[in-house]
Amino acid sequence: MLNTIKISRSKRIVSVYCSTMRIIAGAKRGMKLYSPKTQVSRPITDRVKESLFSVLYKYDLPGGKRIADLFSGVGSLGLEALSRGAVSVTFVEKDPKITATLKKNIEKSGFVKKSKVIKADAFNVGAPINEKGYDLVFVDPPYARTSDVGRDSPLSRLLDVLQQQVSPDGIVAVRTNERTELLDRYNEFQVIDRRKWGTMAVTILQREADYKKRLGY
Repeated sequence: MLNTIKISRSKRIVSVYCSTMRIIAGAKRGMKLYSPKTQVSRPITDRVKESLFSVLYKYDLPGGKRIADLFSGVGSLGLEALSRGAVSVTFVEKDPKITATLKKNIEKSGFVKKSKVIKADAFNVGAPINEKGYDLVFVDPPYARTSDVGRDSPLSRLLDVLQQQVSPDGIVAVRTNERTELLDRYNEFQVIDRRKWGTMAVTILQREADYKKRLGY
């Protein structure tokens, strides 16, 4: 479904089309999410979201797990995880207008007690608060901020922080433009899966030792 927002600029009418986001499975299946009319976003389609969570099921996620949703926007991925049985989600988003909308979506979904919202730049703080570590971290920054994914890039420094914040066997899922390809390794993290859907890509990373343990090495 598409919404049309008309913005007047010097007596010209500009039509902006944005996808209506919703929760697609679980306890809150079909719930539509609020989205700020001024938001310039990269909404994830239902088909791609379902494909992503199908991959995560291979790693026994997200049911019963602790999740962090970095650069969360209005909470599409984190709320989907809660709907599918996640124990808790920490949302990290720096834009105050989007954060206000995120809180409305959390209240609408009824997941207030399972949610924490941190207004901060995730590149600076990573996924804070949870002392037990996160079983899954979504990393979904604006594509422009992952144009550089080299060893001295903001993404690389964020992954260094996340090494101390994920649980044993924890997974990090990084969403980028399809043309962006992460390095095979970032210190302890190594790439264990790569998927492309349409114009986006998702790269899944895990500590090498944890990955080998899961494979029985």
